[in-house]
Amino acid sequence: MNLEQVLKKVAGGELTVDAARKEIESSLEQSLGFARIDMDRPRRCGHPETIYCPGKTVEQIVEIAGALHRAGQHVMATRATESIYEAFSDIYPDSRWHAAAKAITYDAGPLPEPQGLIAVVTAGTADLPVAEEACLTAERMGARVDRIYDVGVAGLHRLGAQLDRIRKANVVIVVAGMEGALPSVLGGLIDRPVIAVPTSVGYSLNLHGLSALLSMLNSCVPGITVVNVDNGFGAGVAAAMINRTGAS
Repeated sequence: MNLEQVLKKVAGGELTVDAARKEIESSLEQSLGFARIDMDRPRRCGHPETIYCPGKTVEQIVEIAGALHRAGQHVMATRATESIYEAFSDIYPDSRWHAAAKAITYDAGPLPEPQGLIAVVTAGTADLPVAEEACLTAERMGARVDRIYDVGVAGLHRLGAQLDRIRKANVVIVVAGMEGALPSVLGGLIDRPVIAVPTSVGYSLNLHGLSALLSMLNSCVPGITVVNVDNGFGAGVAAAMINRTGAS
């Protein structure tokens, strides 16, 4: 039950004050011993807690997912592997594996109707896993997403051909590795907020994405916001929040 339902039951005499207190406490947080699940996040932030798989056992991932799903919340587990999904789907056969995004979803009901538009642009094909994580995240938060892939600065004619599509978006996520130049180039051509995502794609002096991160942080183009290396999830959440303000 949410807070409004609890209060109505108290007012109607269906719940005692003590029982209502317990209901409210459980609706805010649920302790599993090894984890404290933030059950109130959808109300506060507009999206449920997401499970980050690395560092967790399959049993822990399954138990966290079950707690969220029983509370009527959509489940998304990021940075998963196919072997994790195989074990997960044995317990929750209605779950889905998103191979490109390396994510598992297990929905408690229909997702929000897609609104607005986010463009997700990549420099190269090797950036797709991070881009797909961003796409999946944004779509699950109710955004329409247009995927525009492999338009990096090594062939600027490819980017120019897609500018009309990109300009239709409320916000643009730009995913790039190597030297990370694409967000700066694109940011100088459009009047939309740009969320830059550096990836760990590149040869040794890419330094696992550090060179791309520093290039994006040092961009001379205003209006560019930068998330951490390979953080497609964070970019997807930020873009979906911006998209809500201009969705139509």
